[in-house]
Amino acid sequence: MRNLMSLCLLFGAMLSFHMSIAQTENKVYKDHIQSVRLFPLGTEVYGQLDSPVIPLRGNKPLILFFDDIAYDPAQYQLKLIHCDADWQPSQLRDNDFLTVFNEFNIQDYTYSIDTRVPYIHYKFRLPNVTKSGNYVLKVYAGRDEDNVMFTKRFMVYENLFATAAAVVPPSETLNRQQNQQINTIINYSKGEVMDPASQVTVVLRQNQRWDNAKILKKPTFLNQSSKIMRFESFEGENTFKAGNEFRFVDLRFIRATGVNISSIKVDTDRIDAMASIDVPREKEPYSQYLDLNGQYLVYTNDRPSGNHEVESEYILTTFNLSIPKTSRPVYLLGSMTGWGDDVQSEMTWNDEFKVYQTTVFLKQGWYDYQYAFKTQYGEFDTFPFEGSHFETENEYEILVYFRNLGSRYDQLVGYVYLQPNRRRL
Repeated sequence: MRNLMSLCLLFGAMLSFHMSIAQTENKVYKDHIQSVRLFPLGTEVYGQLDSPVIPLRGNKPLILFFDDIAYDPAQYQLKLIHCDADWQPSQLRDNDFLTVFNEFNIQDYTYSIDTRVPYIHYKFRLPNVTKSGNYVLKVYAGRDEDNVMFTKRFMVYENLFATAAAVVPPSETLNRQQNQQINTIINYSKGEVMDPASQVTVVLRQNQRWDNAKILKKPTFLNQSSKIMRFESFEGENTFKAGNEFRFVDLRFIRATGVNISSIKVDTDRIDAMASIDVPREKEPYSQYLDLNGQYLVYTNDRPSGNHEVESEYILTTFNLSIPKTSRPVYLLGSMTGWGDDVQSEMTWNDEFKVYQTTVFLKQGWYDYQYAFKTQYGEFDTFPFEGSHFETENEYEILVYFRNLGSRYDQLVGYVYLQPNRRRL
């Protein structure tokens, strides 16, 4: 009996551990939860495109938006989880990073106005925290932490290490026309760094994605006397495929077809849109135009002076890719599909029209996307469909984490945002 109880306790601990891993991702667990966004509070509608990163003692908090496809409001709670640089829960207790109890009721909600699909729009302003680092917010229902609606990552930084970075031509001449390299220099004179390889971690992120983030631990240059470390690898560790400017669909209209929408059908209880048929462009020359770097913007031109969050319609939007049938999985990538994590991101073959298709439930707005194969290693390869050009405008984030001697958590001590030749809409 004792051995059985021990096994049960061990299994329960393992289950809890795996649940904690799953619940530190950017992920929506329920189909009725839509349009989850987290960004710094601002006055412009374009602020919802910004990365959820704020300074520790700043005056611009993060704001959470999400919709519930429902007639009646639910009782939702929110909890914060502090994580280390690898997004595993840290050893900090709740009262180490919060001055209040770590359970918050989400009570600010508004019913949608005259929409074919009824929904309830929720808004919540995140509380201030007292420690820098990685955080995950978890939203659950009925005070049941196992009934998770979604989880969302965000970061809080403090300017402890002076950090600079630049996008440069890659050191590797072979792929110089296709790649972008991020060189980083860090001055760590304000920290007790005895072993940079174990105490300092640098993370590079492209277009707010985590699936292809680069983790750097070994600097290419280290000067202990001047407290300087450089990450300027010659072997591609800090190099990204530049990709191409994102494709897009304009769903701001339902009374007319927006750009790259071939048809739209409005019924009394639903709206269907068909996107134009896309073809691969890997052999086409680079063409410069404005995009959102894979993000999306909720907006309606049908009621331009109203509240976009509660007056925008939801539209069943079908995307089409014209390529020969293949045994390799084809995916629709972008923030709208969780960068390939959502079920709707995998496309299926339509034998009648000889195209790959997927239908995504989208709120009115502007949506960026690209196509990709999924490799045997679980990575996404956009090159066969989109090509890659060094001239492509991307946004990059450099996050510097530091584990102080004897500390129980990783501080986020440096943050740099790069968007050279910014050409956002």
